[in-house]
Amino acid sequence: MNYQKWVRHFENNGRHRPEPDWQAPLEVTGGTLEKLTRSIQQFQLGDGGGPAYLIAWNRERYLSDPAIKRVVDLWFKEEREHSRLLGDMLKRLGGEEIQEHWSFSLFCAVRKFLGVRFELQALLGTEIVSNVYYKMLRKHGEDAALRGMCDLIIRDETGHIAFHRARLAAEAAGARPYGLLWAGMFRLRALVAGTVLWVNHRGAVVGLGGTDAEFYRTIWRDAGTFIRQVRKETAWSRNIRRMRRRISARIGGLCG
Repeated sequence: MNYQKWVRHFENNGRHRPEPDWQAPLEVTGGTLEKLTRSIQQFQLGDGGGPAYLIAWNRERYLSDPAIKRVVDLWFKEEREHSRLLGDMLKRLGGEEIQEHWSFSLFCAVRKFLGVRFELQALLGTEIVSNVYYKMLRKHGEDAALRGMCDLIIRDETGHIAFHRARLAAEAAGARPYGLLWAGMFRLRALVAGTVLWVNHRGAVVGLGGTDAEFYRTIWRDAGTFIRQVRKETAWSRNIRRMRRRISARIGGLCG
């Protein structure tokens, strides 16, 4: 995997980030304001207010490669930036940061216990469904600062998802590593992760104008897009590796 490409991506993505207009008139009121505040509180905790790093018991094995560690450091640096943005949004809404929530505590416990491979898989599912959440806030929210915040986070999450695609393509093994069974399980995990998110955040999204059908339809569509793209990138990576082996063999033959 070309880790230097992803280091450049994250470094470049840190530039030219227009700050949301926190001083614009607040366009969220009443019950929706209260629900949105609770929702943002939980996301602020989860997106960087918590450990904001890999926490699996065996993470050091994965991070032993300096190139991988550098990319992971930059990835979670963006997550901490999301926490800052969400914290400023909380202030705008009149809310305060929270230090714990049952769903986040459970998620962290499972990540830590089941190991780094599971943790990476779980974080990928979370990135996909969180991206759907932010896209729906961006689409239905009338508040200028809320939209500006979502623009920045969606931009970052899109890059995180692309990084995971590249990681899976590079790790692919077997004749058909991402076949029908894998695709079915991937969609199922995305729907389960989405349902956990929806339990806690439905009120805020629906209050702004979103619907259950839209939420699940978008998860299904985005999961399908990910599956198609990771298969395409896997095939491309394999072709490149085959080409390199053939070139090496020919050079070896000539030298021999």
